[in-house]
Amino acid sequence: MGVDRRTRIADAIIETLARVGSRGLTHRAVDEAAGLPPGSTSYYHRSRASLLEAAVGRLAELDSTAMPPLEGRPLGVVLAATIEELLSTDRRRLLARYELSLEAVRRPELRKLLATGTRQVREVVRARLVEDGVADAERVAADLLAMLDGLLFAELTGEGPARVRNELQCSIERVLAGSPRRTAT
Repeated sequence: MGVDRRTRIADAIIETLARVGSRGLTHRAVDEAAGLPPGSTSYYHRSRASLLEAAVGRLAELDSTAMPPLEGRPLGVVLAATIEELLSTDRRRLLARYELSLEAVRRPELRKLLATGTRQVREVVRARLVEDGVADAERVAADLLAMLDGLLFAELTGEGPARVRNELQCSIERVLAGSPRRTAT
């Protein structure tokens, strides 16, 4: 059985955002990207806001299955592999996410939707940091994700030479090594 039409359209919205940016996001462009007859997208998503919300929802769905389990593997190793995956195989998804993030600056309803996905990832990382004995795991998780976002943006935009997985892992591990640990009581 194939992908349902709503999912196909949501994937095409992500593809369109990645390929031509937010300014090029139209119902017609999404129809073409999805290989659907003209008017198909507008049947499901009447407004541009609805297109953007569908993309955020689909990204959250894809992200929930993309995060590998953190148990039993060093956090720096898992996060470096995830970054490498986002920059290669999932590059379009990453580009679309940045387009949506910029849109969210002016659209509070979109910002809320994006924040939900961010909170889910932060909670997974926070829980792992607690397991690893990191003090103030909530703050460290937020700081770590902000640093990772900066690394992703720098790599995506070509600022400086591209980093290989080992370099990404070293950067992550430097931040983790500097995180305060809980004292044994």
